[in-house]
Amino acid sequence: MTKLKSKEPGAEDLLTEIRALIAAARRQTTVTVNMAVTLLYWRIGQRIHLVILGSKRATYGEQIVATLSRELVAEFGRGYAEKNLRRMMQFAEAFPDEEIVATLSRQLSWSHVKELLPLTRSFQREFYAEMSRIEGWSVRTLRERIDSMLYERTALSKQPEALIKQELAILRSKGEITPSMLLKDPYILDFLALTDRFLERDFEDAILRELETFLLELGAGFSFVARQKRIQLDGDDFYIDLLFYNRKLKRLVVVEIKQGGFKPEYKGQMELYLRWLAKYEREPDENLPLGIIFCTGKNAEQIKLLELGAVGIHVAEYLTVLPPRQVMQEKLHNAIETARARIASKEVN
Repeated sequence: MTKLKSKEPGAEDLLTEIRALIAAARRQTTVTVNMAVTLLYWRIGQRIHLVILGSKRATYGEQIVATLSRELVAEFGRGYAEKNLRRMMQFAEAFPDEEIVATLSRQLSWSHVKELLPLTRSFQREFYAEMSRIEGWSVRTLRERIDSMLYERTALSKQPEALIKQELAILRSKGEITPSMLLKDPYILDFLALTDRFLERDFEDAILRELETFLLELGAGFSFVARQKRIQLDGDDFYIDLLFYNRKLKRLVVVEIKQGGFKPEYKGQMELYLRWLAKYEREPDENLPLGIIFCTGKNAEQIKLLELGAVGIHVAEYLTVLPPRQVMQEKLHNAIETARARIASKEVN
């Protein structure tokens, strides 16, 4: 077997180019196969589902799935085992629109779909599916986001259902990520490994040490800009704890860290920072800056009266130790119910 000699003019460049063409073709083949398989499984699931719905006998569904499985496994292999056929039916029920499935299948594999199927709420499934598609999450990343209860921690989940539906429709059709999809409460910062007693400076130091992980917890599109950014006003100096930029939202994001619970005076401090940034640092094509106040607790009535959302301020608790999953679920469920009740009360008044 003769190898190309490096001294031959253009030989190495030609080899590199051909290797790239082969690799690209293989990637495209993988994408095409994944798309075809995902659509096939959806169509199989839909067809079985429709046949069972059309039957008047309750036991017919059990019989037909078992019979189909035996025949298909014998002919096409274990990929069509009864358990997998039921997953395909689940898939068709969870995502009834073939056009949406076709779009998702360009980025999501069947392995992604299997991670989505246990989710019981439609908005929850759609959020994870669309974010996986747009952000190109791996199966592992999707699993981690679900395990961390990302959707339940977003501001989006605490909005009225009509607004959630509207924002998810925009995400699906335009790929636009809104602030409510990125802003969370609480933020899970157990990776900072902070002790029970720490200073705000210790918190900042820990964030900078674990900056990559912290950016992942903040959400898609964040990049670090500055720590303790100095602001001068009428001879007085002020310092922003941490300043970030989000390319998805096209805006600067201020993060202020507070050791204790939220206090009303924090609003004035944050408003000052946001207005200064809007006046002196904001580029012509950027949106208004956002502020996130990290604290260990907050009073829902105070947050409601201060109308922080109207001025671009988000108050969120942070957890330096991850609680048991059941405790987290209860906490988030209560937070969602409280937020929706507050919004409903405001609409009535």
